[in-house]
Amino acid sequence: MDENRKFAVVEDVVQYHLFLVSEEPSGSEQRRQTLQQLLEQILARLASTLVPYIWQNQAFNLKYEAAKGDKPAHLSGATNFGDNVEDEWFIVYLLQQTTKEFPELAARVEDNDGEFLLIEAAEVLPKWMTPENSSNRVFFHCGELCIIPAAQDPDHGPTLSQALQLLSLHPGKFLAAPCIRDAVSRRISRYPEKIQHFLHRAYCYLPMNIAALLKKCPQLVAPAVQAFYLRDPIDLQACVTFHNFPPEPRVLSLVTFTKCLYAQLMQQRFLPDRRSGYSLPSPSHTHYKAHELGMKLAHGFEILCTRPGVHATSASTRQILQGPLWDGFLRSLQKNDYFKGELEGSVKYMDLLQQAETFFKQSVVKSESSIALSPGEEILSVLQMMQVNKQELMEEEAVLAPEDDDSWLELSPTQLEHILQEVTGSKEMPPPVTKDEQMCDLTEMTQSMKAFISKVSVHEGAEMPWTASQAPVSFDVDCFTSALNRILKVDPEELDSEDEEEDSDFLDSEEEGGAAVLAESMESLRSYMEAMDQELACTNIGKSFTRKQELNAPEKAVPEEGADSGTVDVDLNLVTNLLESYSSQAGLAGPASNLLLSMGVRLPDAEPETSSSKAID
Repeated sequence: MDENRKFAVVEDVVQYHLFLVSEEPSGSEQRRQTLQQLLEQILARLASTLVPYIWQNQAFNLKYEAAKGDKPAHLSGATNFGDNVEDEWFIVYLLQQTTKEFPELAARVEDNDGEFLLIEAAEVLPKWMTPENSSNRVFFHCGELCIIPAAQDPDHGPTLSQALQLLSLHPGKFLAAPCIRDAVSRRISRYPEKIQHFLHRAYCYLPMNIAALLKKCPQLVAPAVQAFYLRDPIDLQACVTFHNFPPEPRVLSLVTFTKCLYAQLMQQRFLPDRRSGYSLPSPSHTHYKAHELGMKLAHGFEILCTRPGVHATSASTRQILQGPLWDGFLRSLQKNDYFKGELEGSVKYMDLLQQAETFFKQSVVKSESSIALSPGEEILSVLQMMQVNKQELMEEEAVLAPEDDDSWLELSPTQLEHILQEVTGSKEMPPPVTKDEQMCDLTEMTQSMKAFISKVSVHEGAEMPWTASQAPVSFDVDCFTSALNRILKVDPEELDSEDEEEDSDFLDSEEEGGAAVLAESMESLRSYMEAMDQELACTNIGKSFTRKQELNAPEKAVPEEGADSGTVDVDLNLVTNLLESYSSQAGLAGPASNLLLSMGVRLPDAEPETSSSKAID
């Protein structure tokens, strides 16, 4: 696989690259120094947003990468976002802001799906753009999404050097179409304020050292939740004795999670080992959930600190926070007013410094060297240097703020519909449709069905005449039946005569030998169809169809056995079967709803005790 065409292949990992669009400086050492200075400036500029952020698996990080092949020296990073896809889109926002603040840089981003920015705008992409020719075409530059057009290389994407040169020579010329930029902007809009929307604060009864630890380093909640969520029997062996975090004394704390982490912790049923000392009150207890959450978190912290190779050490930490890289980063923080005027050595200053050190170890050191601490080592290291003030924790317990409502864990159909509307770009639910509008929409629905049937299907699939950005057409049974009747109803005698005429014209245009073969094939097909009719006549399949006389005749009129009970109502049977198929989906996606939605028909929710036949009547 071409290295320039595919950076990322690991599942749930987003990879990002920041390139200098200019060829200056040309010397490799000068270029390295320029990129290293930009790295410090970028992290310092983003520090106020990045430091308090709680990552699912791995933090945003950058490192210098030397030139290799066609790929010039640049800054790169990779983040495993795991189950929280919002981490990936937050990184997209960070890259967009970085190129806005530093116009000399252009950013690329990919994950295991490839150019996922284009996937987000798939419905509005130009026809010429395919996965095969999109390589090295999509960048953020000067804070805007740019796409190198196909005129530069219609069959394949340009080389990376060519793309960067074009961005350098013609800044602003390659802006993506507004509809494409809008599709991406919807996902990253309202950041960084949007971060608070994805947080959840909940009460937890925790051992006092864990409560103090999370107060100082709230980001450590993520590896603890992941350790518990992904535990195995070997991990649980360490949770029999709890050497590091014994269950008593415990204190009530308000812990900040991301919604993803909170859901992972809440949705797992787990009972502690009786030998561990952890016990849960009755489920009817007022703080049962807080006891359960705290017990699970304590298991996660204990697992992290007892894994093989984890040991307490402060020497590695001192080594990490020494050297020109940390000194330069600290100077950049001070220059960007990260400490907000706090006096050096004050409590607030030291808390901010501690968070900056944690961020530096996660975002810089793990990328630059092999001396980075594991989460367990970091926890033990912080505990060594931390004094647990039990009295202070007990006083804070009495004045805790209320925890957040977690009703968002359960989605109602209306909320799900609202989320889907936001994803597809609709800002509000469509208003009710009047009778007059239904008559107008009938023509639109008929045209959509005809357009769908007339489309030519290729290996990439059939093209739909209706897009998600259009308002869905409301469904009326009578109108729908009438439309089907006009579209599908054909006189059998007329059909037979047309077939005979087409056969005659076709035979006249063929040679005698080909005509004989065709006639023989048609006769064989007719014989085959007659045999099928005779076989089906001996079954009860015919009785399953609704006939016109069955609907019009009174209930007491029962046709005699063998008598013709009327012609089959094709339209009514079609609609009935379609509605029954839709009803059997029980609100889930299925063939009936997919087919109808592709034609712009949106069925209402099924009413209880309402059959399809009653609806049609």
